[in-house]
Amino acid sequence: MKKNFLLCLSLLAFICGGTSALAGSVKIGLMAPLTLAYASEGEDMRRVVSLLADEINKNGGINGNMIEIVVQDDGSDPKTAAQAAQQLATLGVSAVIGTYGSAVTEASQNIYNRNGMLQIATGSTSLRLSEKGFKLFFRTCPRDDDQGKVAVNTLRKMGYKKIAILHDNTAYASGLAEEIRDGLAKAGITRLAAYHALQPGERDYSAILTRIRNANPDVIFYTGYYPEAGMLLRQMREMKWKVPMIGGDATNNADLVKIGGVDAVSGFHFISPPMPGDLDSQTNRDFINAYQAKYNSMPSLWSVFAGDALKVIVEAMRATGTDAVKMAAYLHDKLKDFDGLTGKISFDAKGDRVGDLYRLYMVDAKGQFILQPK
Repeated sequence: MKKNFLLCLSLLAFICGGTSALAGSVKIGLMAPLTLAYASEGEDMRRVVSLLADEINKNGGINGNMIEIVVQDDGSDPKTAAQAAQQLATLGVSAVIGTYGSAVTEASQNIYNRNGMLQIATGSTSLRLSEKGFKLFFRTCPRDDDQGKVAVNTLRKMGYKKIAILHDNTAYASGLAEEIRDGLAKAGITRLAAYHALQPGERDYSAILTRIRNANPDVIFYTGYYPEAGMLLRQMREMKWKVPMIGGDATNNADLVKIGGVDAVSGFHFISPPMPGDLDSQTNRDFINAYQAKYNSMPSLWSVFAGDALKVIVEAMRATGTDAVKMAAYLHDKLKDFDGLTGKISFDAKGDRVGDLYRLYMVDAKGQFILQPK
């Protein structure tokens, strides 16, 4: 009897102590902007992650354990993001997806790192996020220096000589503006027509537009987000100023057309990783079909990066368990060309995604985002 009891204890210890053994539900955090300016992005993130989690759970979860998504609203605000991160740190979460916006992500980095939590950013492209030496930080989106190179090449190919750069002083937008400015200087375009910043969230940008107009640029490159881009395009049309404008990847959101109006936004170009519907893989097609069947819409690009974050977290948990250090080591060293929703995924030593993702898009006369040929 005693031997049988000891045998049972030994078996129980083995089952609970294995590297892939996970007891009960597996909690994975999602930090997203569910309110205020970028709420549409946050809602798409929640939809994508919930859809994928449900599908994984239907197929047995993670080693037989069901995924529980723990959601916190960061409000697109660094202070709120820090509070959201603190909250997730108290809820038994070992890995977190998010968020959208480099400054918002940066406000959470120290908290997750200090609490030993894996973080995978999804719409945060600022270079400095991965220059801090945090071994638990990753991102499924690309970096601003990659985007800056494509932006400079695009401006050169389109033949623009007098270029105005406009940003919004956020970590993302100012960083991208600097990358483009420095890239243009290296390419021999050392004199910019204008280099200015606006205040995000305002309703009237006629003053800054008039200031730029007086510099007589061939083109404006706006590195900020879609709400302001839509307002700028609408007000340029009202001013009857037909100078072309190109945007960075943060202008890639369907609400751009709603804010600016189809007539004003038509002809606008932006740099972005490929839209979900423009990716040709079975994994992507199956996901898009499932998303459209449930929500009768297309997800935003950045929300699909959140889906990829969930997928690589699940892959790491299946291989190592829920220890963040072991998961991070797996993602750094073992995950190679993983079949993600946005293409093949691998990470470098800094946690940055490997590969060239950026392409050029144009908004057509119907308000559709059309991928341009290379």
